[in-house]
Amino acid sequence: MRQRRQGINEMKRYLFFLLVALGIVLSGCNLTPPYTRPEAPVPASWPSGAAYKETGTGPEAPAADELKWREVVTDERLRQVIETALNNNLDLRLAALNVELARALYGIRRAELFPSVDAAGAWSKQRVPADLSGAGRKITAEQFSVDLGIVSWEIDFFGRIRSLKDRALEEYLATEEAQRSVQILIVSGVANAYLALAADRENLKLAETTLETQTNAYHLIKRRFDVGLASELALDQVQTQVDTARRNIAVYMQLVAQDENALNLLVGTPAPLPEELLPVDLGSVSPPREASAGLSSEVLLVRPDILAAEHQLKAANASIGAARAAFFPRISLTAAVGTASAELSGLFKSGQGTWLFAPTIVMPIFDARLWSAYDATIAQREIALTQYEKAIQTAFREVADALAVNGTVDQQVSAQQSLVDASARTYRLSAARYTKGIDSYLGVLDAQRSLYQAQQVLILLRLAKVANLVRLYAVLGGGSE
Repeated sequence: MRQRRQGINEMKRYLFFLLVALGIVLSGCNLTPPYTRPEAPVPASWPSGAAYKETGTGPEAPAADELKWREVVTDERLRQVIETALNNNLDLRLAALNVELARALYGIRRAELFPSVDAAGAWSKQRVPADLSGAGRKITAEQFSVDLGIVSWEIDFFGRIRSLKDRALEEYLATEEAQRSVQILIVSGVANAYLALAADRENLKLAETTLETQTNAYHLIKRRFDVGLASELALDQVQTQVDTARRNIAVYMQLVAQDENALNLLVGTPAPLPEELLPVDLGSVSPPREASAGLSSEVLLVRPDILAAEHQLKAANASIGAARAAFFPRISLTAAVGTASAELSGLFKSGQGTWLFAPTIVMPIFDARLWSAYDATIAQREIALTQYEKAIQTAFREVADALAVNGTVDQQVSAQQSLVDASARTYRLSAARYTKGIDSYLGVLDAQRSLYQAQQVLILLRLAKVANLVRLYAVLGGGSE
């Protein structure tokens, strides 16, 4: 009975030491420098001037981070294509796997704050010769034991493990933001590829229409040439236009095929996208919804890539705490309670209890590597700070450029549309004057060439307008869900 009471007292003593150690951990100091967000190295507001227009002043232009991509993309076919890409894209899958890895590594670091309790059973048998035996004769010793204990648990008194845990947490959060960045990149990339395909298909239709017009003109002038009403020069001039149109058709057929290949690669499906999901031309695609940049450039601080850079800065800051803690003593604890016996049948009998309590403290006296490691963490923090500031500056320029396009592209489209209308009238008048014998065919050629080029530029500007809406949403770090 007394032996059992002693075993209980020993167990209470062990638990007392364990609680004391846990208290030390929970109340231990932290040597990580306090983190303060650096000042953004960009102006507080967006650029202003003739090239910019006010955005976000009405309910029709909500903030980008409040918009989901399905709200920005209004075309139902494009939504289906983007949804397929998000389900199949390998870059997004890799980003998700990196998040899972970072989460697991954080769990490992966090678990190091707590002791791991293991159960162990052992059996040993040893023969001792007579000249080494205290009994003066050879003996065979046999021992059975069962223990429950903690092995080399570091008591985080100076916050080294907590600093490493904080660093792992920030790296995990950085990978989550990186995954958001990849998703936004995929959404904008698929949308831009889809719009480029629509524009090139429209250019292909324009080239085919131009070829048909030039072919009809060639037949007309050929008949006039056959009866002596047109010169050979005029016939050769219209032939050059026919050949140019044929070449343009081949060029845009190539571009359309390449656009389809690029879109299929982004979507990641083994079979090409069905034709019913592909655009006919730019006019068949509903334009994306406009997002607002607001008045302050602080909106950049919620961009996923900038948040990821800030988490990396926090991780580097936490590494300094771990490097500082390495200069202080490291305290570890090994403890165990159990039972042991020379016979298996007596292993759990009264009075066979054993216990072990072995704290260890290691104090660094001289280790030049510690100073180098500390200097390395300082340099890493400065690198992370520089990368964070560079990410903000890059984001500011991307948004400012998109706002400049947004503020001027409508004027460009309007002016180009007026130019196309004027060129079309000039072409009709030149053709009529040639038919009546007033002018040479050279005037018709110049008018037709000007009209075709003006129509191509108009398609390009319309593409720039709708593509910039997608870009503005992406560079503002809009919602990814």
